[in-house]
Amino acid sequence: MLPQAIMAVWRKLRCRNLMAASVLFYILLHTMDVHARPANMSAFKDKPPASKDENEILPPDHLNGVKMEMDGHLNKDFHQEVFLGKEMEEFDEDSEPRRNRKKLIDIFTKVDFNKDRSVSAKEMQRWIMEKTEEHFQEAMKENKNSFHAVDPDGDGHVTWDEYRIKFLASKGFNEKEIAEKIKNNEDLKLDEETQEVLESLKDRWFQADNPPSDQLLNEQEFLSFLHPEHSRGMLKYMVKEIVRDLDQDGDKKLTLSEFISLPVGTVENQQAQDIDDDWVRERKKEFEEVIDSDHDGIVTMEELEEYMDPMNEHNALNEAKQMIAVADENQNHNLELDEILKYSEYFTGSKLMDYARNVHEEF
Repeated sequence: MLPQAIMAVWRKLRCRNLMAASVLFYILLHTMDVHARPANMSAFKDKPPASKDENEILPPDHLNGVKMEMDGHLNKDFHQEVFLGKEMEEFDEDSEPRRNRKKLIDIFTKVDFNKDRSVSAKEMQRWIMEKTEEHFQEAMKENKNSFHAVDPDGDGHVTWDEYRIKFLASKGFNEKEIAEKIKNNEDLKLDEETQEVLESLKDRWFQADNPPSDQLLNEQEFLSFLHPEHSRGMLKYMVKEIVRDLDQDGDKKLTLSEFISLPVGTVENQQAQDIDDDWVRERKKEFEEVIDSDHDGIVTMEELEEYMDPMNEHNALNEAKQMIAVADENQNHNLELDEILKYSEYFTGSKLMDYARNVHEEF
């Protein structure tokens, strides 16, 4: 993944001067490992986990249960997140297959609401909405702790300066020195990357400040700041940012070519080419079959907003149908236990060997 400062510069150049942006990427990609290219879908997922302190106050790059990442990449773990909810971490690829099989059977019995040993699209939709709500509740719980961490005087409101001090402290700056400099309006002497991040956060901060604007964030507004999926206004802002980054002609809409375009650069080996091809193929399929709801070849901000909304019941039903279709070997538009066990890697990220062993005894 490119450093945030470089990405910010590229975004600005791309909007203003495509030739300059191309030259910048050409230079960068010849000095970096090909696997670090933004096209490789690793996005922020392959970064080393940030420290606990940083995670407490910095908006996450990845939002559980949301179909697209903050940087415009597709969320490759979305199916597992909306199927497993907060139980996602319990499915470890290295754990004992029989244990994971038992967990999956338990989940199947819960999804099968009418107990007919078959999961319909409506049952799966209901389950997806429940699991998405779990992610919402977890985010709210974490937000409460995060808000208290940045509200030192406990007055129930956080100023931009209070947040800025805590953020910079989490990045290794001396908290007392930063607080004193901000109080005296002194130059903080930040490096370029940190300054770029702060400017982006400040814009997002004021977007989360609900009318009437008082330049203070309460706990609910702070939740919107950290988790824009919890606020319709911030969801619109997130969509606007994604469109801005992908929209090459400035019409505030996305064509297929814009959505699947790769940064200018060279591919140095077949493995990297295969990764790029898969990336394009997945984005093309998602654009044509899901995001472009009226199938006119253009994705508007409204269409992208509906796609990004994790609590959209229509989207949940479509997702349920897609998930069922992946494993529906007998083509009855429902899922049976043996099907979901056979395709366990799709639903849980864990491949269960000998999936059929003792199924009926355990079920």
